[in-house]
Amino acid sequence: MNYFELFEIPVSLKIDKASLSKKYFELQKKYHPDFYTQSNEDEKVEALEKSSLINKALKTLQNEDETIKYVLQQKELLEEEEKYTLSPDFLMEMLELNEAVMEEEPAAITKKIAAVEEELYAAVKTIIDNYQDGVTTSAELLQVKDYYYKKKYLQRILDRIDG
Repeated sequence: MNYFELFEIPVSLKIDKASLSKKYFELQKKYHPDFYTQSNEDEKVEALEKSSLINKALKTLQNEDETIKYVLQQKELLEEEEKYTLSPDFLMEMLELNEAVMEEEPAAITKKIAAVEEELYAAVKTIIDNYQDGVTTSAELLQVKDYYYKKKYLQRILDRIDG
């Protein structure tokens, strides 16, 4: 059972957080291990596993980047620890950003990264906003995958600045 089936919501790249929270509390009321203290061992184990899965699903679906990663993995378009190749133009831009990290104030770099992130998101915003399982094409999802890896790269630069 995938996370969307578990929460009884349509597969999407943008999750309605309010309905997600509501469903989470509903599921926890039903499967929280504390409600199974008087049950047999098999039921206790099942409740614990289900509760753990619910928590993991919530953590993933609350985070847009993790939701994108999860959907791409479900569609077998992204693998864990995949060696993804970014475009030379993007890498050149990142080289310049990395050089600027050494020379400029963190606030200025953060602002530049935010601008790059906005530009990247603008290219896939329509796909993300209008995603429909079975309708959105693999080519469109591959654009989202490219966005995902570029955003990850930007996050590593931000982490270096903050760290």
